[in-house]
Amino acid sequence: MKVGILGAGQLAKMMALAAHPMHVQTLCLDPKADVCASYVTETRQGHYDDKNTIEQFASEVDFVTFENENIPAQTIGWIAAICPIAPSKDSLLCAQDRILEKNLFDALGIHTPNYRQIDSLSDLTQAVEALGLPALLKTRRFGYDGKGQYLIQEYSQISTAWESLGQENLILEAFIPFEFEVSQIIVRDKRGHIQYYPLTFNEHKNGILRISKAPHMNHDLETMAKNYCKKIAEHFNYVGALTVEFFVKNNQLIANEMAPRVHNSGHWTIEGSVTSQFENHIRAICHLPLGSCEPLGQIAMFNIIGQVPSREKILSIDNAHLHDYGKTAKPNRKVGHVTIQAIDASLFSQAFEAVNNALQG
Repeated sequence: MKVGILGAGQLAKMMALAAHPMHVQTLCLDPKADVCASYVTETRQGHYDDKNTIEQFASEVDFVTFENENIPAQTIGWIAAICPIAPSKDSLLCAQDRILEKNLFDALGIHTPNYRQIDSLSDLTQAVEALGLPALLKTRRFGYDGKGQYLIQEYSQISTAWESLGQENLILEAFIPFEFEVSQIIVRDKRGHIQYYPLTFNEHKNGILRISKAPHMNHDLETMAKNYCKKIAEHFNYVGALTVEFFVKNNQLIANEMAPRVHNSGHWTIEGSVTSQFENHIRAICHLPLGSCEPLGQIAMFNIIGQVPSREKILSIDNAHLHDYGKTAKPNRKVGHVTIQAIDASLFSQAFEAVNNALQG
């Protein structure tokens, strides 16, 4: 059995590592030549708009999946004509466009920030009047890790915000003074069976995820999150891992965005759950039985941003696990992560403080 992965970054790398023990081969296709998945699996350079390349790629594998949402719709169509692809094209297209995403949330009864589609400066001015300030102006497509956003706090910033984000294909969202953020990861197979990971607590800085902790013990929020994710998965007849990020305010969930793929906030599952999100994603798309998502104690994941610190420093910490992606150091770039996992609360706290200090220093 062979799985093709569109993209060859760290998510593809971790999928390939999860596939290997199950004797599932992987082949990655990426527009870039220097890719970190090449350390662990076969990779090929090719552009997604090259039909011959895509058709050749699809003809060599049994199933195709992807590690990010930036895949053209026509590419998915070319692949689907040759071999199965999961998650579905519809879920991908929805996640690529914040208006379609918010419309879906509304249709499924999932709470989301108030929003307006923005196609002109006049639209923006009227939307600010309707939603009030502060408000967050975003590109409808391609924004990630805080990019493609402008927080409008005063009316005098409207024109600047409009010009800075390209003057087209935008969305204005009411600013939510949330208390914290969580994410819910689920995995669904072709027969409709769903496994749920525990709710994950997330901390961001400058729009980039820094720390995830699980399980976040809040029965009401977890029940709500599972129900929302189930609605989305059943709507798309979804196959694979699905993540929805939520704001939390007054013990209520407000959906921010969804990701039809394995997700950064689920990296903790490699050491911290019976079956990682990466293994379960491969199982789902290959029509294999899903594994348990039960957590193995208390777990935290720290993203390493910019440059990987001394391996010796991290690996000398009890209960810490280093994942170095093999990427070139660069400011604000995710170049690795550290997971800590412990059954004992005291040992977890000691490891958490030690890793936090090592990454700060």
